[in-house]
Amino acid sequence: MNSLFPTSYSTLSAQALGKYIEQAYHWRSVHCELLLRGVGDTYVVKAEGQKYILRIYRHDIRSYEQVAAEVELLLQVKAAGVPVSVPIADTKGRYIHAFEAAEGKKYGVLFSFAPGKIIPVLNDEQLKTLGYEMARFHEISSALMLTYPRWTFDIETTLQRPLKMIDPYFADNKEDYRWLQQAAEKASAAIKEVNDSSFSKGYCHYDFMPKNFHIDDNGQFTFFDFDFMGYGWLVNDIMTFKVSLDLDVQYGKLKREAANEAFATFLKAYQSHKPVTEAELSMIPHLSLGFWLFYLGFYTTHDQFLPLLQSPHLGRRVHMIRQMTEPLGY
Repeated sequence: MNSLFPTSYSTLSAQALGKYIEQAYHWRSVHCELLLRGVGDTYVVKAEGQKYILRIYRHDIRSYEQVAAEVELLLQVKAAGVPVSVPIADTKGRYIHAFEAAEGKKYGVLFSFAPGKIIPVLNDEQLKTLGYEMARFHEISSALMLTYPRWTFDIETTLQRPLKMIDPYFADNKEDYRWLQQAAEKASAAIKEVNDSSFSKGYCHYDFMPKNFHIDDNGQFTFFDFDFMGYGWLVNDIMTFKVSLDLDVQYGKLKREAANEAFATFLKAYQSHKPVTEAELSMIPHLSLGFWLFYLGFYTTHDQFLPLLQSPHLGRRVHMIRQMTEPLGY
């Protein structure tokens, strides 16, 4: 009989993970320490004079198939020359490792460490490089069909389903929920109406913000944290970087004019390698609302983020979304 009390989430021992990596990779004197808890648990691993990142996915958040799709995408785009943090195989050729935790089986992947650091506000050269490298990523991801499926970014997954998921958290704030419903209806109508036959489609990162890439001293980028990757219009990734600039304006890091100029510089570099139609760009305001709702919906599935769904945090979040989207017509 299992004597363990049912558990929803546990943290694997960094010391035990270090020992596991020593055996699986035949490395000596591995040092492993917990870096942060988030969508999954992230550990820094030091071994053989190198630094790595170990990602442990939560039991109830990511299945083996979903992790395998992320690994396959990264290996293929890396082979094509896209600068990403790449999974590292052990001596048996395994990229994905299974761990029996208190709550059930959870999976882990060891990644190469992205050199450089996060630069919150990019200069012109960095904006140009980002645009070019994102376009290169899309050029490859649009031609792939992965072995294992991932979710699709569409009206159901980014607007309708998240609204249902967050409904219970607005019991005392019906006005904000009604606004989200009306905004989602408007975005859905605009997305349904557009002719997307010329839209580029493929696998998206869906969180292309400065927190998810490092830049080294030579200006070289390395992209990481593809945990939310899925299939959809590739303009979704352009939208997420636009959202990051809008957040910089919201928090006073950039003036609106500077943010607009930064986006134009980035977009011009992207379009020098891969075209984007005006119809695709016209969807950015509607897709950005879906972006915010998608992540609000995700918060309901992850106990670490539940405080963000409580009063007054939830009201502040909706207020921020309204401030950022109302100038776009919402």
